[in-house]
Amino acid sequence: MGIVAGLDSSSESTRIVVCDADTGTVLRQGYAPHPPSSPEGDPQAWLISLGEAAAGGLLEGVQAIGVSAQQHGLLTLDAGGVLVRPALLGNDKRVQAAAADLTEALGGRTAWAEAVGAVPQAAQPLAKLRWLARNEPESAARVAAVLQPHDWLVWQLLGRPLRRTTDRGDASGTGFWSAATESWRPDLVELALGRQTSLPDVLGPAEPAGHTPEGLLISAGTGETMAAAFGLGLGLGDAVISLGASGSVFAVHHSALADSSGTITSFADATGMHLPVVHTLNAVRVLRGTAELLGTDLPGLSDLALASSPGSYGMVMLPYLEGERTPHLPHTAGSLTGLRRESMKREHLARAAFEGMLCGLTDALDVLRGRGVDVRRVFLLGAAAELPAVQATAPSLFGTQVVVPQPADYAALGAARQAAWSLGVQQGVLSPQQPPLWPAAATQVFEPTGDELAVGHAVRQQYTTVREQTHPGAFGTG
Repeated sequence: MGIVAGLDSSSESTRIVVCDADTGTVLRQGYAPHPPSSPEGDPQAWLISLGEAAAGGLLEGVQAIGVSAQQHGLLTLDAGGVLVRPALLGNDKRVQAAAADLTEALGGRTAWAEAVGAVPQAAQPLAKLRWLARNEPESAARVAAVLQPHDWLVWQLLGRPLRRTTDRGDASGTGFWSAATESWRPDLVELALGRQTSLPDVLGPAEPAGHTPEGLLISAGTGETMAAAFGLGLGLGDAVISLGASGSVFAVHHSALADSSGTITSFADATGMHLPVVHTLNAVRVLRGTAELLGTDLPGLSDLALASSPGSYGMVMLPYLEGERTPHLPHTAGSLTGLRRESMKREHLARAAFEGMLCGLTDALDVLRGRGVDVRRVFLLGAAAELPAVQATAPSLFGTQVVVPQPADYAALGAARQAAWSLGVQQGVLSPQQPPLWPAAATQVFEPTGDELAVGHAVRQQYTTVREQTHPGAFGTG
């Protein structure tokens, strides 16, 4: 088919991969940092970074580009297409009160779950529009159109045409697009902003956004989560657990999930499927805190944990160091129970930290399983996935095969694969229903044995008993 490129504009940098469209082989790569920008950012800096990443003829011979970008950012344009103000980014905590306000404005959590598959959250553009209307009414009055970062970058690459576009994946994170009906809810924009405004056209997975003035095809693009899932080659039965300071758990599912508790956010993916997501507030921050307490680093903590045994001699850590979102315990704190003379050793505390973190993420995984999501293997992402203690413990606690992909720019790869799909459809060699079959990511695979599953079940039971004693009914039981 030719040569394609995937561009990922994250909160920290621009990464570009240039690939053979038929095989997915990476031919060239580019990188450039972004200036610090939180909770607001200058989108022009993203364009400058893009140019720096593509310097030196990186895109020579490229026929199509796919764009992935950080999610939940809000860019507001006036009637002339000029930015009204700097972009409001996904980590803007000023918006929390606006999200709570909107929840009640529509009639509560159930009404929102039925409307768009998610209860309003501070990260969403919807809540940012409400904040803008309440705190910067003069700016709000100038808003004629709204975009997210990937939408804006695609629009810029195309030469700022009259038509603006997005895709179903990024649209599903706005708070005013229904994952069930796959349509905008302009009435919810009006609820947040006080009036309606122009929204981008939502493209299908293989549909092109257009061509640059030079004739380069630009595919629909998508958000980083959706692009990474596509780059990894996920399908039904696959779940991903991302180990950052906080955690996220998502899986590929055939339909949108409405959840009135707000625990599940119903995203769409970049292929026509869905990605229900559950977040936890605590993941690697639990390990880092324990490592600091024990005067070591993460590899040292892992070594200590492996010197202990499953169950940590009865020591159980509930890892709610920042409160918790799953289960909904925003004002709680972490706890350590089961202290006995024989358990008060560094290695047992280290093991309890790993087991607590992973049991907390298993709770989130079980929320999806409880809604009928099939999980046959779990992909572990993040630097902590390389720790031997994580790899030794996770399969038995998750109760399934664990896959640790080789580190790579999966969001950029997913964007490139989307570009190849769109290019192939245009050339008549691919179907809009079948993306290019690129090789799966290189991985390490960890399969639990029957004995390990039994041990993992016992550790989970120990953890669940302590959680229910400490926070009865946290998951609607007890």
